[in-house]
Amino acid sequence: MINVAIVGVSGYTGLELIKILINHPNFDIKYIANTKGNTTSSTLHPCLQNVCEIDVSKSNSNDISKVASLCFLALPHKASMSLAKELLDLGVKVIDLSADYRLDINSYEKYYTKHIDKKNLSQAIYGLSEYFKDDLKNSSLVANPGCYPTACLLAILPFIPYINEGCEVFIDAKSGVSGAGKIANDINHYCNINENSFAYNPFHHRHSPEIKEKIKKITNKDIKINFVPHLLPLTRGMLVSIYATLKKDINVEDILNNRYKNSPFIRIKKSPVDIKSTSGTNFCDIYAIKNDKALFITSSIDNLLRGASSQAVVNANIIYGYKETLGIPSIAYVP
Repeated sequence: MINVAIVGVSGYTGLELIKILINHPNFDIKYIANTKGNTTSSTLHPCLQNVCEIDVSKSNSNDISKVASLCFLALPHKASMSLAKELLDLGVKVIDLSADYRLDINSYEKYYTKHIDKKNLSQAIYGLSEYFKDDLKNSSLVANPGCYPTACLLAILPFIPYINEGCEVFIDAKSGVSGAGKIANDINHYCNINENSFAYNPFHHRHSPEIKEKIKKITNKDIKINFVPHLLPLTRGMLVSIYATLKKDINVEDILNNRYKNSPFIRIKKSPVDIKSTSGTNFCDIYAIKNDKALFITSSIDNLLRGASSQAVVNANIIYGYKETLGIPSIAYVP
């Protein structure tokens, strides 16, 4: 058994981590925390009553190092890096669900804030297992990908060699409201989002540089990305539509099948994907079709699971040499 800690259990992704890890055969939750402590898991999340009764501590790196060898950080952007640095210095492995270790230093400081842990930033492994599995093995710091980048990258990466170099790629992405976290604001307030949908931060969303940077790192190609996210009146789920121009004729289904034939969490579909089929799972469903040189790709994931918590546990499985699918949810929340 590997003893683990979770910091940031008050939020949605923290709850999802608890739900996965309490049933995992090889990970044992020894410590959970938030910024205040002095409560219990079932007080924070009543759904855990009689399921998981654990005291919630105020996060402290020294206390974590005494009881756990791995810590999941389900904290907001900017809040993770100081704690991650302390934990790594104490010999605790870290899987960070924030953006604090996903980007190169220039992009991070442009879109977020000044980085205080540049040393570990350069050592972090990006946790998209279909492309960085070998790097993840025995790693000490994993930067869990963002939800939008996960759905976008898995869909577009197999096609990058076939996309016209002068083509601008357009990504239309839609997410459930849980992606905005638990704190209500004017945008995600029920009265605003109910029976409503709209774009936000078009072309300027902070996930745009993450998508572009990882495409460059994996394929060594600079692609012009036009990313437009939308909010849907749904609790969870994510649907991405990508439009590009091909430079030659290809068999899109063969390309996807060949790239992901050994990827247990990728499902290649023969018709356009939907949100419900991946909700509650770690799957990414992908469908692609072309019209002459026009390429359309669509993918769906659960933003809280494949876009955050279950992907983090998959990365933990890989770090410790376990089967990727061990303890990972695979049955969708349908009907």
